[in-house]
Amino acid sequence: MPRSADNKTERYQIRIPAEQKAMISRAAALSHKDMADFILDKVVPEAQAVIEAAEVTKVSGRDFSRILDLLEHPPKPNAKLKAAIAALPDTL
Repeated sequence: MPRSADNKTERYQIRIPAEQKAMISRAAALSHKDMADFILDKVVPEAQAVIEAAEVTKVSGRDFSRILDLLEHPPKPNAKLKAAIAALPDTL
């Protein structure tokens, strides 16, 4: 399905070898899409996956419960933590 004209707000140009352009053009035609729609349909989900992998940490339900418990009931500071806090500069 082609994009509506009002969704076209930015332009992005790339240089690719003629063989790759022909292959993408053929795949787009076989998918009944123009090249821009075909490329965006493939690139946007990949970009979302890369961002999610970099920014989202997934933990098991058991680990999530443990994290929440530690946040609600933090352990008492031990000697190493007290020493680390004492070593911090006063500007923090």
